Amino acid sequence: MADIHVERLEEGDVYEFSVLVSEEGSQTSHAVTLSEHDYARLGTGYASPEEFVHACFGFLLAREAKEQILSRFDVSVIPRYFPEFENRIRR
Repeated sequence: MADIHVERLEEGDVYEFSVLVSEEGSQTSHAVTLSEHDYARLGTGYASPEEFVHACFGFLLAREAKEQILSRFDVSVIPRYFPEFENRIRR
């Protein structure tokens, strides 16, 4: 089971995060952005943008290895790779 650590770096119209994923003795790091619009649209029910990004990584890790997750991306690109994302991530 992976350990996911999400740290918010910037806040504004776009949230910026540093995400570290540790599993089986190795670690990957990811720079992730999330627009206020996407958080308002998809993140209702999550206590914070950090919790939402954590859930996004849980979704991704259920489908691919941590090494396959892009090192830098915006949450809005996830449905390009996984069309079911928006339906699954909403609470």
